Amino acid sequence: MKENTLDIINKLGLHARAASKLTTLCARYKSKIVFCKLINNEKKQPADGKSIMALMLLAAGKGSQLHVSCEGTDEDEALAAISELFANRFDEAE
Repeated sequence: MKENTLDIINKLGLHARAASKLTTLCARYKSKIVFCKLINNEKKQPADGKSIMALMLLAAGKGSQLHVSCEGTDEDEALAAISELFANRFDEAE
């Protein structure tokens, strides 16, 4: 299992379009991908990375932190791609 904590740095947070991009990316991988919103350094609300509704229910705005865990045969590639998408602000303009 590979894990990482990611900061949401894009202006609108994990809104519908960003969540859609994230679920589309996660669906490319066989690994199980789970996101949890971090509140006071505690994991809350686990959400399946392949479910847009689950991700939207995290209500993760700009400045939120999400813990992601990937488990499976392609976990390294999945985590790298997810981390890159967050770092690129979900490909949104500033």
